[in-house]
Amino acid sequence: MSEQTTSTAAKIGNIVVWILQILLAVTFVKNGWALFGDDFVKKFDDIGFGQWFRYLTGVLEIGTAIGLLIPRVCGIAALGLAGIMGGAALTEFFLVTNGGLDDAAMPLFFMVWALVIAIYRREQILGLLTLVKR
Repeated sequence: MSEQTTSTAAKIGNIVVWILQILLAVTFVKNGWALFGDDFVKKFDDIGFGQWFRYLTGVLEIGTAIGLLIPRVCGIAALGLAGIMGGAALTEFFLVTNGGLDDAAMPLFFMVWALVIAIYRREQILGLLTLVKR
């Protein structure tokens, strides 16, 4: 493959990943904001951590969504969001009344989506980690 073809493929890949990041960010601003409403009170009561955990989750979801839109931290934000969604999937599966794989499917879907972004942005993540080491 020629250098020009590789460059074009990299540009197209970057555009596709930015579209995925924007869509995921919009979704999680909306989802995070919804956690501040009354719709999730019962679910978080079932979890048993208290309503403070609902607010914390909402803040984390909105924060990582905003991070997805900032080029320097978008990879770390995607990794953080994948972690949040992994925790949500485990919570849905094990702790929520009548939970199960059906309830865990949506968080798992978003976790995989975020991991795809994090994997594509791995060089950026590693770059940030080396800055922290200094």
